Amino acid sequence: MQKRVIITGAAGFVGSHLVERFLEDGWEVLGIDNFITSTPENLRSIEQNPRFRFVEADVVKLDIDSLMDFEPSLVMHMASPASPVDYFNMPIETMLVNSTGTKNMLDLAKKSGARFLFASTSEVYGDPEIHPQPETYWGNVNPIGPRAVYDESKRYGEAITMAYRRLYGMDVRIVRIFNTYGPRMRVNDGRVVSNFITQALTGKKLTIYGDGSQTRSFGYVTDTVEGIFRLATYEGLEGEVVNIGNPAEITVKELADIIMKLVPTAAGIEYLPPVPDDPRKRRPDITKAMNILKWKPQVPLEEGLKKTIDYFRRVLKT
Repeated sequence: MQKRVIITGAAGFVGSHLVERFLEDGWEVLGIDNFITSTPENLRSIEQNPRFRFVEADVVKLDIDSLMDFEPSLVMHMASPASPVDYFNMPIETMLVNSTGTKNMLDLAKKSGARFLFASTSEVYGDPEIHPQPETYWGNVNPIGPRAVYDESKRYGEAITMAYRRLYGMDVRIVRIFNTYGPRMRVNDGRVVSNFITQALTGKKLTIYGDGSQTRSFGYVTDTVEGIFRLATYEGLEGEVVNIGNPAEITVKELADIIMKLVPTAAGIEYLPPVPDDPRKRRPDITKAMNILKWKPQVPLEEGLKKTIDYFRRVLKT
């Protein structure tokens, strides 16, 4: 495969780490982002790299012909608001980037003869009735609830991706990304890890929505990126759908306790009413990733949280 990739959402939290991973492997990278939920700062370390090119654009409105001179061999659609704060505030943008934006990038890949990877999410499983969640589980999603703008648009993105495979015989892959944390998360993105760390570092109480017994599985960003990289680049995986996440499951209350241990200035815990349609459990079955990608998480939670806290300290200057 010619090592030339287009990555949408390139300036985002996961996207920027992914750009670095491909550059490290010798790829030419064309990144696309409109900075709706990201920042140019995430690309500072590689903006002068001669194998990196950047286009500021909205993939929903992008003229794909303007990118044909790059001749990609791989197209990765990572762009989308991905935290509740973002997709509650930008519901239409979220639905469009995962529907029209996905079709636009599929058309680009089809026209270029390129492989295509769609970045989906564990949210397609909704509030799961099967635990842990394997890729064969169809999910339990409320199609008209407040989270549906994200959940259902990602489900649509998966559906149109597979439709292009069946109709045009394209090499497509879908990655379902579970909770990911690490440096370059936004301090105000509303995710539980960033919320807790920001609150702890600023001496505020950690806010738990509900009783804190709901579970999550947290994957460090370098582990997540390595899994995505392998799914995108390995041969013989046409049409595969793969969970990438950390199967080590803890409660939200346990996460709060760990962060309060790592940041002793935290002011304790405040319990607030539960969020509508908040999943009670979330844990990936990564059997498939281990078998076909030879991948599993490497970074223990406390080690990853320490690195993330250090990053937040620099950002918040605490």
